[in-house]
Amino acid sequence: MHSSPHDPFVRVRGAREHNLRGVDVDIPRDALVVFTGVSGSGKSSLAFGTIYAEAQRRYFESVAPYARRLIHQVGTPKVGEITGLPPAVSLEQRRSAPTSRSSVGTVTTLSNSLRMLFSRAGRYPEGAPRLDSDAFSPNTAAGACPECHGLGRVHGTTEELLVPDPSLSIREGAIAAWPGAWQGKNLRDVLDTLGYDVDRPWRELSARDRGWILFTDEQPVVTVHPVREAGRIQRPYQGTYMSARRYVMHTFAESRSQTLRARAERFLTSEPCPVCRGSRLRPEALAVTFADRTIAELAALPLTGLAAVLRDGQEDGDETARVLTGDLLARVGTVTELGLGYLSLDRATPTLSSGELQRLRLATQLRSGLFGVVYVLDEPSAGLHPADTEALLVVLDRLKAGGNTVFVVEHHLDVVRRADWLVDVGPRAGEHGGRVLHSGPPGELADVAESATARFLFGAGPAPARTPREPSGHLALGPLTRHNLRGLTTRLPLGVLTAVTGVSGSGKSTLVGSITEELPGLERLVTVDQKPIGRTPRSNLATYTGLFDVVRKLFAGTDAARERGYRAGRFSFNVSGGRCETCQGEGFVSVELLFLPSTYAPCPDCAGARYNPRTLEVGYRGLNIAEVLDLTVEAASAFFADVPAAARSLRALTDVGLGYLRLGQPATELSGGEAQRIKLASELQRMRRGHTLYVLDEPTTGLHPADVEVLMRQLNGLVDAGHSVVVVEHDMDVVAGADWVIDLGPGGGDEGGRIVASGTPTEVASAPGSRTAPYLAGALG
Repeated sequence: MHSSPHDPFVRVRGAREHNLRGVDVDIPRDALVVFTGVSGSGKSSLAFGTIYAEAQRRYFESVAPYARRLIHQVGTPKVGEITGLPPAVSLEQRRSAPTSRSSVGTVTTLSNSLRMLFSRAGRYPEGAPRLDSDAFSPNTAAGACPECHGLGRVHGTTEELLVPDPSLSIREGAIAAWPGAWQGKNLRDVLDTLGYDVDRPWRELSARDRGWILFTDEQPVVTVHPVREAGRIQRPYQGTYMSARRYVMHTFAESRSQTLRARAERFLTSEPCPVCRGSRLRPEALAVTFADRTIAELAALPLTGLAAVLRDGQEDGDETARVLTGDLLARVGTVTELGLGYLSLDRATPTLSSGELQRLRLATQLRSGLFGVVYVLDEPSAGLHPADTEALLVVLDRLKAGGNTVFVVEHHLDVVRRADWLVDVGPRAGEHGGRVLHSGPPGELADVAESATARFLFGAGPAPARTPREPSGHLALGPLTRHNLRGLTTRLPLGVLTAVTGVSGSGKSTLVGSITEELPGLERLVTVDQKPIGRTPRSNLATYTGLFDVVRKLFAGTDAARERGYRAGRFSFNVSGGRCETCQGEGFVSVELLFLPSTYAPCPDCAGARYNPRTLEVGYRGLNIAEVLDLTVEAASAFFADVPAAARSLRALTDVGLGYLRLGQPATELSGGEAQRIKLASELQRMRRGHTLYVLDEPTTGLHPADVEVLMRQLNGLVDAGHSVVVVEHDMDVVAGADWVIDLGPGGGDEGGRIVASGTPTEVASAPGSRTAPYLAGALG
């Protein structure tokens, strides 16, 4: 193999990560390289799982072992050799677990620069001491408002929330916020022992008693003598009283159970902090101004507005102010260039889409000025309107012009067409993929007959025109005032496929998020989002869809299981009995290494099978339970063809294009698009009665155009069966195939939130003032 220090190629030999089949490929440096292929073909395994993972592994070899413990590592890839590989930076779509304290300002580090500006060049009140930049941060003890601890909001509760029905007595459950079962009975018994009347209607108790029961901070301890129940011995015990407010606040703040926290939240009010009025900062920090505004006021402005204020302040300030505002303006410029000028610095990270989050990280990288680096990007066009995609392409070109190599895993055809080099992986998904079909200039892909990408890249133009379906009725929405929607009203057609379009930040998700089951005329609502189907490897495809229950019953029904007295629970890896106890059914064990990060290795006892040897001795049609979990959906469909309960789940998964996934594939390995389609499949397998409205937020994210065709067949099938479908969508081919389009805009943030056009795709394609119209017209031909 020829390679030299000046070798212009990254040369991969023998890549076997996931479904890759000993892949050999040469990829040029200093170029925009796009990896394409259907979902599950292996393109991410090549770009991220092999090339980026190996670059990261080599970098870690140079880091001190002690420091290595603190960095998350992706593991050593299965590859023979990679040469010519520069250092790599990865920008993936997987979101971390951002807290409410994480914001646009902290992700982009723009907040640091703004705090420095206020510290060094702000206007202080007469005689006030100069503050460090930390004093302008709500996330530090020096800056956070002492009342709300820098959160900007305080939680409280009211008698009306805690006691919704005052005609009930305490024994009848008047205090709805109290827990059920024994804990609630204990609190009632403690009150009874303290001398309060628990059998009188709540409204007949004195105001003083009601106030103490609900709001006291006292926690008296008394000896409770429970009322004897027939057949049960109940001994006296020491009971502690906790007021309803204290219980709700404690549960909301401390409980790890999402269900309990959600229940507690129903009894809470949330309002701006009365001390800082929602600004999150101490009075000393809010007394400092720049361009006659506080730091909280500037952080609340959209970035385009912030830039305008900074430019005005730059002209009036001294040399320090000019230097600091110049740096800030340059940083803000890269973010607005990516179409994110509608975001404000104080916008909380959890409210951003994964596409917005990735572009914020991309903007930060642009400013870093690195040279000679490989950037590996995971679908940077996800969640982008075609108008914003053009801005993204300019940024990718700038990264390349700065002396870097850009590797992009992408489905968006406009990005694919801009590539200098194309690596097409396939031909299909899972075990039918894992081969490089083409590595070379994009134009040469036209000659590759096996490629699913070629058909769309060099296809026969727009789809044939179709007559939109007629609505069977309408659903009235609004008036809606939330985020950037201001009193918006519209009518949503039923019995058709509706696409909601608009640039990023125009208010699409806010509009569809207002659709609730309480709306008059709506029988049933199903919202299918891209949130993970589980947060641990114990959650998988089979457990989420209910298929695993069917499989375990089949194993429990075999002669071998019946002879041994094994029930269905024996075949679960989540409970003791049948699972391997060494790894607790995980299939792997964590190996603690001194001064190095923990590493994961297959369990030494079960070798990754998750079950103990006795359980694995039971077979069903020649396979044990671990081997069944290792089957792909496609293989399992043939295996369980004559088992109706299993066949229905598997058919639904195949119909949404997930035939390549393994039944036991952990939820943590699935993309957002895959998670969304699994949820859709779970819904499709249920017997549907009556009319259902399905709401999907960008269902084509992460999907190859060939997979989009499969998905659209399913969605059109739902409409033909008498249901309604609403999709938030940027893919103009999908929008062109809809029956009705609602276009929001015209811009993002404060410039959006209005309905620019609504009608059939043809009508919206000719709407003046719509940024979607020219792209939709192109898709319609």
